[in-house]
Amino acid sequence: MIISKSIEIDGKVLSIETGRYAKQANGAVMVRLGDTMVLVTAVATDEPVEGIDFLPLSVEYRERTSAAGKIPGGFIKREGRPSEKEILSSRLIDRPIRPMFPEGFRCETQIIATVFSADQENDADVIAAIGASAALCISDIPFDGPIAEVRVGRIDGVFILNPTYKEITQSDINITVAGTEDSIVMVEGESNEISETEMVEALKFAHEGIKKIVQLQKELVKECGKAKRSFDKLIKDENLLKEVSEFVYDEVYKCVHTVQTKDERKEWNKRILESAINNFSEKYPESENAIKEIIHDIEKQIM
Repeated sequence: MIISKSIEIDGKVLSIETGRYAKQANGAVMVRLGDTMVLVTAVATDEPVEGIDFLPLSVEYRERTSAAGKIPGGFIKREGRPSEKEILSSRLIDRPIRPMFPEGFRCETQIIATVFSADQENDADVIAAIGASAALCISDIPFDGPIAEVRVGRIDGVFILNPTYKEITQSDINITVAGTEDSIVMVEGESNEISETEMVEALKFAHEGIKKIVQLQKELVKECGKAKRSFDKLIKDENLLKEVSEFVYDEVYKCVHTVQTKDERKEWNKRILESAINNFSEKYPESENAIKEIIHDIEKQIM
């Protein structure tokens, strides 16, 4: 079943469609702004990666030459390595979505955004981020979204949401803002010596647009969203959590509050970890990664 949702933003229609492409992905959407279209797929393995204490997320954004109606010719007839623009755009997608995954989710996750059509007016990077959020939200992959991303420009004192390439050259602000319905999670960009008050106004303007796009995604999820899968957290044993916390808390507190240099703190943390592992190895075998996670959380809490 093909489902499409659209909204008008600053005179341009933003649409999100699912059900037509990449049906075997956990989630897939085609996002369109003007005649720029990006297919974004989200896929995650069923089983977590053993022995790691981080989210194995990879994001790839690619602008194919065929999107602009061109085919590589001459000696090189294939697409090359990712350009600097593609790498930076991948980061603009990664940064706002990474914190939205729940703690303890360790399944390898891949987001691929492919520009299918480039109208030479609207940049595809921000709508690719919107697509990443939408694809994750309608999938069974745990994700505390939606998030949305917009670009803000300003010409002659008037703010513009998602300006065209031409408008950006005339603008004294060029910032990319990502956020949820309640808050901003990322700001990236540049401006031509504007005041702090003007920057705050730009962020508020961006957040109003973000709220509308988040609501659009919620409407899509309501119609076709899948139930989120359950997963085992790294720290499964509450007794282990309690005992390790009591064992290391004082030492971690001292380390955070008294050690001045990074190298000294690193060595102290290493000693704390080794001491905890040695102390609990017999009672809780094969729990090194869980102990490391507990100590990391305590250090974060104290700081």
